[in-house]
Amino acid sequence: MGDDAARPAIPEGEYTLTYVRSPGPGGQNVNKVSSACELRFGVGATTLLDEAGRQRLRVLAGRRLTWLDEIVLEAHRHRSREANRRDAITRLEELIIAARHVPKARKATRPTRGARARRLEGKRQRKSLKQLRGRPPIE
Repeated sequence: MGDDAARPAIPEGEYTLTYVRSPGPGGQNVNKVSSACELRFGVGATTLLDEAGRQRLRVLAGRRLTWLDEIVLEAHRHRSREANRRDAITRLEELIIAARHVPKARKATRPTRGARARRLEGKRQRKSLKQLRGRPPIE
């Protein structure tokens, strides 16, 4: 998402960052440097979204949402602590942007007469094709 104007400015008090050891390969540094970033964001306390937006954010978070109503994002793609911090905050911003989007309500419509006719014609053609696959009649 390249548009920085739509990015929400997340107040620093609404999330906490902790640094942990990164999983996976990493050479000699992997056991002594805590470069992976864990971001915790309280959904219920945020001022960035209304109640409907908070509910959409909970759905978007999926299994990253804890029973304490916190979203936990882990960032360990990069080798540096700062890059992982930026990555976690960017991913949280993208979740909030997606939650701000109100889905358009679907309007129920009825199929046109032509659409119904095309559907039935397709069914007739499929029926005749399947009948040709059977055994020929005994005469």
